[in-house]
Amino acid sequence: MPPNLDCPSKAQMAVSVFNCSISSDHHGSNQSEGKPGGRRRVFVQTETGCVLGIELDRGDNVHTVKRRLQIALNVPTEESSLTVGDLVLKNDLSAVRNDSPLLLTRNALHRSSSTPCLSPTGKDIQQRDRSGPIEILVCCRCSQTKQLVKDVVQAIKVGVDPIPVHSGLGGAYYFKNIKGESVAIVKPTDEEPFAPNNPKGFVGKALGLPGLKRSVRVGETGFREVAAYLLDYDHFANVPPTVLVKITHSVFNVNEGINYRTSGKATERKPRAVSKIASFQQFIKHDFDASDHGTSSFSVAAVHRIGILDIRIFNTDRHAGNLLVKKWQSATGRFGAQTELIPIDHGLCLPESLEDPYFEWIHWPQASIPFSEDELEYIANLDPVKDSEMLRMELPMIREACLRVLILSTIFLKEAADFGLCLAEIGEMMSREFKGMEEEPSELEVVCIEAKQLIAERAVFSPVINPQDDDAIQFDIDYEEADTLTPKSPSFCYFGAKGKISKNPLSRLQESLEEQEDEDNGESRVEENCLPTYEWSQQVPGLSASLKDISLARKNQHCPRASYSTSRFNNSGGAIKPQGGNSRSANESSLPVSVSFVKFADMGEDEWSAFLEKFQELLQYAFRSRKSCCTGQRQQKRLGTSCQF
Repeated sequence: MPPNLDCPSKAQMAVSVFNCSISSDHHGSNQSEGKPGGRRRVFVQTETGCVLGIELDRGDNVHTVKRRLQIALNVPTEESSLTVGDLVLKNDLSAVRNDSPLLLTRNALHRSSSTPCLSPTGKDIQQRDRSGPIEILVCCRCSQTKQLVKDVVQAIKVGVDPIPVHSGLGGAYYFKNIKGESVAIVKPTDEEPFAPNNPKGFVGKALGLPGLKRSVRVGETGFREVAAYLLDYDHFANVPPTVLVKITHSVFNVNEGINYRTSGKATERKPRAVSKIASFQQFIKHDFDASDHGTSSFSVAAVHRIGILDIRIFNTDRHAGNLLVKKWQSATGRFGAQTELIPIDHGLCLPESLEDPYFEWIHWPQASIPFSEDELEYIANLDPVKDSEMLRMELPMIREACLRVLILSTIFLKEAADFGLCLAEIGEMMSREFKGMEEEPSELEVVCIEAKQLIAERAVFSPVINPQDDDAIQFDIDYEEADTLTPKSPSFCYFGAKGKISKNPLSRLQESLEEQEDEDNGESRVEENCLPTYEWSQQVPGLSASLKDISLARKNQHCPRASYSTSRFNNSGGAIKPQGGNSRSANESSLPVSVSFVKFADMGEDEWSAFLEKFQELLQYAFRSRKSCCTGQRQQKRLGTSCQF
């Protein structure tokens, strides 16, 4: 199911590349990707956010690129590496696509390929970045977005300045057309929460380190915004057109102490312009967001379509503030009851491991209504493998772990919808629970843990760590160091980099089940019209000993949905302010760190394939377990971890 863009077919997509620069100042040649020896243009970003556009000649390699960075940006490049996504470039640049963004990272593990001391030549000095105000990275095949970029460039050249957005945790800017109308919102990657140039005080990490969500690295929310748009086939969920750009303007923030390359001359009235890599999204005029409006006017179809997208991309931050609401106007000029929903802010989707998602719509009545035939057909036609291949082609910087989460989530959605689960039930299975101060795995994670452990117990596969994956190893180190910020229950252990588990991750869950069973004093826990509890131990061959006596049905019955988000609910439905460290909002002074129960980056290809096969097999038992326990029972409140990003 290809995206509904006025663009050539996927077959043409693999052999040609467009020159996406929207500026007469850019002199890059339009070379086919099938000729790696030809001239290409890449965009190199340092850990502090500095960006340089470079024309690659046939003889260029990693060392020559670093030399140009030293001269143009005045940054040290010794003991550093050039990376594109998971790939660490050793010396050869033939694998780098035209218009790709590269990241220069410092070597915490001290690789041997350090940059030699090189003296600048006349040619090096001449080859500085001479690009225009905006260049589109990778490729853009949406003519509407290209025209939008041209309109913004025209406005910049005649002096129409953008304005900063004061809401949110990261830096964002409204860019205007020549009429002064806001037409695009731009979010620089180095102004994200915790990034070096964040303008709102959330600083402290270099690009590439764990960010607001630990499975989403600092500086990598931009391409996720683009991924959500690309995956929204046929404009099904109404995601606004989005591209990744290199953009130059004086409005952008540079924090004190950051060594940043500027262009032009500073004056008393206007500082120097700086270049940044950013997401560029069409600004949609709207009346308000979903937090300012009751949900009764939202159509079932609109809620379902956004929910389907959120499930596919494993959105960890779908709160009401990133659902724009646009009123429909009738033929008589009056505003009717129906509204249009526009989902935005997808920078925290596609995490590198399963996180605790946040779905605002999970409590809305529309989410409990069964899918329509058209929606079921749309879900059935989704192809996660083709989706991942498309993203690899369009976004070469995306990491393999993110694509695996996409594949897993899409398979889960397809199987759940085919089984007959509604949107709310699917969202519930993906959401975690809190027991006291402890975070427990979601039902989806329980299935993943069990599938992964069954594969490990066969002792067929051994963990595969590629020699070039030093960057991934360092990310795991930083990831686990972040765990020390928030104490975890000793009852919880999870699969580490080598696929081992030292203690049953559900041991605490088993204890809580036994405690609640004692409290029940023999009272019936299932209503009379409820189907018999579905026990895994009776149905799944070779079930691991860790979960022998635990069924998802019992888990659902005995674990009430705790609410440690931005608010809690008392018995009468009134809101209670969260107490101390229980707050789940990033607007508070401390940001609690969630546990990672399941990771996929450490799995080899054979192990990943076997895992998916076992995962799909276990899903059917999980679905039956949920149906058997939930018959005749009311849906209970679920709250997750919104960041209000």
